[in-house]
Amino acid sequence: MIEEAIDMAFGLNVVPAGVKVSRGFLLHGPTGYGKSLLCQVMCSTMQEKTAKLTKVELIRINTSELFSKFLGETEKNLMSHFEKAFENYPTPTLIVIEDVHNLCPKYETNEMTKRVGAAFLSALDILNGPKKEAQRIFLLATTSQIDALNPNVRRCGRLDSEIEISAPTPKQRAAILSCLLRSITHKLSPADIDDVAQVLHGYVGADLANLVYAASLRALKDDARPLHLQDLHAALTLIKPSAMREVLIENPNVHWSDIGGQAELKLKLKQAIEWPLLHPDKFERLGLKPPRGILMFGPPGCSKTMIAKALATESQLNFLSIKGPELFSMWVGESERAVREVFRKARQVAPAIAFFDEIDAIGGERADGGDGGSGTSVKERVLTQLLTEMDGVEALENVTIVAATNRPDMIDKALLRPGRFDRIVYVGLPDTEARQEIFRIKLLPMPLAADVDLQKLVQRTEGYSGAEIQAVCQEAALKCLE
Repeated sequence: MIEEAIDMAFGLNVVPAGVKVSRGFLLHGPTGYGKSLLCQVMCSTMQEKTAKLTKVELIRINTSELFSKFLGETEKNLMSHFEKAFENYPTPTLIVIEDVHNLCPKYETNEMTKRVGAAFLSALDILNGPKKEAQRIFLLATTSQIDALNPNVRRCGRLDSEIEISAPTPKQRAAILSCLLRSITHKLSPADIDDVAQVLHGYVGADLANLVYAASLRALKDDARPLHLQDLHAALTLIKPSAMREVLIENPNVHWSDIGGQAELKLKLKQAIEWPLLHPDKFERLGLKPPRGILMFGPPGCSKTMIAKALATESQLNFLSIKGPELFSMWVGESERAVREVFRKARQVAPAIAFFDEIDAIGGERADGGDGGSGTSVKERVLTQLLTEMDGVEALENVTIVAATNRPDMIDKALLRPGRFDRIVYVGLPDTEARQEIFRIKLLPMPLAADVDLQKLVQRTEGYSGAEIQAVCQEAALKCLE
């Protein structure tokens, strides 16, 4: 797409009469996704393509080097690059600007940024105007903060074409790994590369390059042998995906074996989370869609939070833990922005589980009349944002919402409908078999006397929750310590 636009701007392709040629392209996406590399590839491609015809001039504009403390100097520095491009006519010129949001920010904090932003917009208008010298120029801009960019830059006739560089899929990660390993001596089969790519959730191009580098260093230390699969697995403990650094991502070390009983609940959660990932072809064949959300409710201390952690560990998914009070802010609009940010990050590190503990704190039922208080209105706005994110226009792909509450009667009815929380599961007090299993797990690391009767303990703890059984075991151990 970018190559076609550049070809038309440089006059390498025939443009039909009356068709306006786009002279600006914006690449946006988080850092490390390959925007700069894509610009370099386009520069090399155009040099090769036009080598026989004419040479392509390349002008790189470093936004940080433009700014000066002297009045008017910054705008002069910026315009000098564009004037140089105009002087090159009829030689095709490619202008590359990285981090364009620094040049024309959405919020103009001082007089200088206002003047520089206006100068840049003026340059874009000249570029897309009737001036003859601008006919063979193309501008390629990148940004990692699309929301911080002035909307006027993105209107038709300026940077009117946009491409979002998103996180690579497992197939794309495998292709990137294959490219990175091309110049390295290794003993990895294509199947090994595919297997590694499957577990690299949230890893972008820069992370994969870092991963291969760390694995290569490990192989070099061991008598400079070829790189093995074990080296990549070892490097995984050192290199964390950049998409996860700005948000709390937990890797809980809780397994199904750590939870006593609840066999039916475990099966329902596996059906909702693990089965769609392990058997996507069967879901597609039967026309099934995985559940969007799962709500667990029941008395306190019945392992709801622990079950969510075990689910993340066993399914090898990224686990985002969200506490309701963290989302509320005294500033207008900040609470809704916090909810949007949670879901944006969840999409970035998908497949993922977003776990809302005590969801009744943010998903409480809306008042019919409302008392006009700011607290109520903020809570309602947060709930509305949550409803929109869970089942709005923007699809929530490969992100499952898991929530827990002790008060299901407090939750708004709109949140409980199918399409948001498709599965509502009761997590009750453990039965006899479950209590026996919990006692076995909790007493496993404790030295027991011969007269400890497990069956009698199970009978005497009728009506106890899992947390209370754990407290009994801890209290007994403390008595022993005394």
